[in-house]
Amino acid sequence: MDKVNVAQKFSLINDYWNPRIAGELNGQHIKLVKFKGTFDWHHHANEDELFYVVKGSFDMEFRDKTVTINEGEFLVVPKMVEHRPNAKEEVEVMLFEPASTLNTGNIISEKTITDLKNI
Repeated sequence: MDKVNVAQKFSLINDYWNPRIAGELNGQHIKLVKFKGTFDWHHHANEDELFYVVKGSFDMEFRDKTVTINEGEFLVVPKMVEHRPNAKEEVEVMLFEPASTLNTGNIISEKTITDLKNI
């Protein structure tokens, strides 16, 4: 039962779109990831995802609207909802999602990460 310093953990991440596991509880992963640029359109068939912005801001694009999530805010994307994160500048995001969640959901691309590392 060690505490986690989120800022210190983010300082260890030097790439984008590559989530790291910072903690686990009840079958859920707490992931830390840096974004910059546009991700792939995708959805998750069985999992909801929570995106909490620790530093910066980004747009969550949906097919019918765009929601800007700022520092200190979070957004829950329900399962089966197609979405695409888009960050004009670097953003630090904490994700809460089931351990089985694949970052690219229903698609496989060069951004798919199948072997998540602990940080």
